[in-house]
Amino acid sequence: MSRIGKKPIALPSGVTVNINGNTVEVQGPKGKLVKTFDPDMKIELKDNEILVTRPNDSIRMKTFHGTTRALLHNMVVGVSEGFEKKLEIVGIGYRAALRGTNLVLNMGYSHEVVITPFEGVTITVPDNTHVIVSGADKERVGQLASEIRAVRKPEPYLGKGIKYADEVILRKEGKRASAKK
Repeated sequence: MSRIGKKPIALPSGVTVNINGNTVEVQGPKGKLVKTFDPDMKIELKDNEILVTRPNDSIRMKTFHGTTRALLHNMVVGVSEGFEKKLEIVGIGYRAALRGTNLVLNMGYSHEVVITPFEGVTITVPDNTHVIVSGADKERVGQLASEIRAVRKPEPYLGKGIKYADEVILRKEGKRASAKK
């Protein structure tokens, strides 16, 4: 039994849901999200709550049950509150700036790296060493943050690179001259 799949999803005020077969459209103050789910999953709206039920207890249905409910919950939270990922840039000479809506990164390469945000995702740069990626779709926000981090991943010796704000970089000890004996 999926404990996550059984939980109902409460709809906050200002959020409307339109269920058309296996396509669900969620609209709220932060935007509108549309997603198509497995046709066997039964998604229904009752008493201002979304319920997800599965037709049988096969392994395939059990795997989709919790996933479908989690994706629906992320859609509801996204259009009501939104999601954001914070990134930090560590290193001398490494910096970020906005050029229009595009993010321009100077990361020690011979060229600037320009990243164009996805539709519905915004990038803000409070200062030249911090980047905030925000939007209603959790998947797109995470994907764009991952692409920004991939420009220069943090290295384990000095910790230089782009890292998530809550990420802990495990440091390695470098070579020592007194190691030979």
